[in-house]
Amino acid sequence: MLLKITPPKTVDFHINDLTLQMIEIPGGSFRMGDKDDGPIHEVTLSLYLIGKYPVTQALWSALMPENPSRFKDPNRPVEQVSWFDAVKFCNALSKNHGYEEVYRFKGEKDVVINRQARGFRLPTEAQWEYAARGGTHHINNYEYAGGNDLHRVGWYDRNSHNQTQPVGLKVPNQLGIYDMSGNVWEWCWDWYEEYPKSAQQDPTGPLNGSGRVLRGGGWYINSGYCRVVARRYDAPVSRNYLNGFRVARQF
Repeated sequence: MLLKITPPKTVDFHINDLTLQMIEIPGGSFRMGDKDDGPIHEVTLSLYLIGKYPVTQALWSALMPENPSRFKDPNRPVEQVSWFDAVKFCNALSKNHGYEEVYRFKGEKDVVINRQARGFRLPTEAQWEYAARGGTHHINNYEYAGGNDLHRVGWYDRNSHNQTQPVGLKVPNQLGIYDMSGNVWEWCWDWYEEYPKSAQQDPTGPLNGSGRVLRGGGWYINSGYCRVVARRYDAPVSRNYLNGFRVARQF
């Protein structure tokens, strides 16, 4: 007898004639990390929303003054955006929908987060990985977001033709989320450092660091970096055509 999977709840937000689709991720616990980038530790998350797709150039252009992307196409992920650019987009999206902005800038390079605000934000690294693993379906233990065959679920160096690709063309994961393995690396909120050893509840990462976390791999890189457990970091001011992002929202 096949196990019936309840379709995830989708929440739509409208910006002019565009729709930002977000997937509701029920709270749950999972083991984060792997033997090559440990320690493996238990993480428990509360309910949240995450983008069904990376932020596209069309969505970016609806709120921001210019499209910085190298591979111009309204349906492709926006890239050549820094972590700071992504945070500014989240605030603009919150303002557009009448929500309190999550981030406040103290000068140009110091960002303070209001954790009680219900506006749009970058996902934490734990939220990103839990969504990529399929939320409560993480027990499938897929290597990539949506399966073990990266060619079916993501764009990487073997199939991307050396460029980003329009979002939503590959097979989604168990929650109906697209492009979490390959296409562009995605900025997360957290500063990068080695994982803690103890169990964590809604972790937000260390208080400071030199690089912000990126997850998901990309169009130019081999399959190993597109695994759901793979991680890297970059300076938050860095802008290149490898990095994009998707948005999240707390309840």
